[in-house]
Amino acid sequence: MSSNTFGEIFTITTCGESHGTALACIIDNCPPNVPISVEEIQRDLDRRRPGSTRFGTPRNEADAVQILSGVFEGKTTGTPIGLMIANTSQRSQDYSEIMNSFRPGHADYTYWLKYGIRDYRGGGRASARETAMRVAAGAVAKAVLRELFGVTVSGCVTAIGGISTDNYDPEAALENAFNFATKDEAVLAQLEQYIDTLRQEHDSCGAIVEVRAHHVPVGTGSPIFGRLDATLAHAMMSINAVKGVEIGDGFAMAAMRGTEARDLMSKDGFKSNHAGGILGGIATGQDIRVRMAFKPTSSILSPGESVDKFGHEIPELVTKGRHDPCVGIRAVPIAEAMMALTILDAILLDRAQCGSVDRSALYHIPV
Repeated sequence: MSSNTFGEIFTITTCGESHGTALACIIDNCPPNVPISVEEIQRDLDRRRPGSTRFGTPRNEADAVQILSGVFEGKTTGTPIGLMIANTSQRSQDYSEIMNSFRPGHADYTYWLKYGIRDYRGGGRASARETAMRVAAGAVAKAVLRELFGVTVSGCVTAIGGISTDNYDPEAALENAFNFATKDEAVLAQLEQYIDTLRQEHDSCGAIVEVRAHHVPVGTGSPIFGRLDATLAHAMMSINAVKGVEIGDGFAMAAMRGTEARDLMSKDGFKSNHAGGILGGIATGQDIRVRMAFKPTSSILSPGESVDKFGHEIPELVTKGRHDPCVGIRAVPIAEAMMALTILDAILLDRAQCGSVDRSALYHIPV
């Protein structure tokens, strides 16, 4: 499979660089007759777009999506859907001073060694700007999930730096500039002060994002190498800056006993969801819960040691440009998109193999 293509049946292929002419995406094998509009796709893009909050990058992109094909009279046609977003706010001169240098924490070094050439403008293909097309494609996947299968996806930030919450509240997250799962004004004020301090100190921080899929059909996913949790981990780890993924209670389960960690069952339903809605790689019908850890932004104005492609040491390399002090703030719609793309593809794969199984005749534990 191409590293620029995701999915087995519902596939997306993206192209474009941070400072190139445009970003684009082809969605193939989308079911027909699903209502979709530019406005619906744009709503998710506006949550991710640069310049949407003063606590993110100052780069201000409209991220106005165009539907090039595959949609007619407001519905998908079953043919390939082409999407495009023009880049309109590049400042490539910001990167001319580091064209031969490797920025610490970036993919400059690995891209150079792999390809022997790299687009140094804003990180090129390695930039998180690439994720705009995932969000656009994810909006289409969300529409298909909702219309055909009754599945919805939501997400929120649950930690920024050392400030965290045990809440999962995507509705509250939509109402503040941090996508944070709280309505507590004191916490939001604390976050504001924290991000402003990071900017003043030319530093950055990490974050935790949680995303959930609701009403996923029982039986979605496959065992062994096709495990749904493995595919979700792959999907989330493909997002820029993600360095850790948990399904359900994740790493916390290492400190539990078996009597605590197992999800007990009764005729009235599951009594817990420590497993995150997946058993043996197959969906139980409960909410599928995924959390991911985002590393601190490597693009900061604080100087750091590095080298250039000629082998010369650089005692103080400064990364200029317009960057997020916390990439996790704008990452929620990206995580939602990867969840939606993964779940939809898994449902279509399940229907292709097991469509003849009458699950309505089998005993279901209520969820």
